[in-house]
Amino acid sequence: MTEPKVQERKLIADNRRARFDYFLEDSFEAGLVLTGSEVKALRQGRANIAESYASLDKGEMVLINAYIPEYSGANRFNHEPRRARKLLLHKREIHKLAIGIQREGRTIVPVKLYFDGKGRAKLEIALAKGKKLHDKRATEADRDWKRDQGRLLRNLG
Repeated sequence: MTEPKVQERKLIADNRRARFDYFLEDSFEAGLVLTGSEVKALRQGRANIAESYASLDKGEMVLINAYIPEYSGANRFNHEPRRARKLLLHKREIHKLAIGIQREGRTIVPVKLYFDGKGRAKLEIALAKGKKLHDKRATEADRDWKRDQGRLLRNLG
């Protein structure tokens, strides 16, 4: 009996700051509309989604301010590093995100950029609520306690 293939994800960029600045609620997997030079630059593992966000534009979701550096081998056919990129989502997902933005005052934050098992670039986005300063302090204190707890258990065991 053969085991089913496990789809491996090749992580390109991770927005660790999003977990610190926001309460992440619903998450969605979205495809990206990219040019060839952008895909080649991503395959080199160079991208930054830390300061980016997703927005609704004429009924479509768009990723704004994501940095994909120029690919050196693309010469004159290169892309612009911070251009707006269309996200591929189902209409019901776009509708759910639009309601979250308008009614509840949430924001859409990119969490991870990766290649799925089939080699397609995917972006994990989340509907997020901003944290206040005291929430950030509590998150930091909890993280420090977990680190100390792990250290204590290592030393005892």
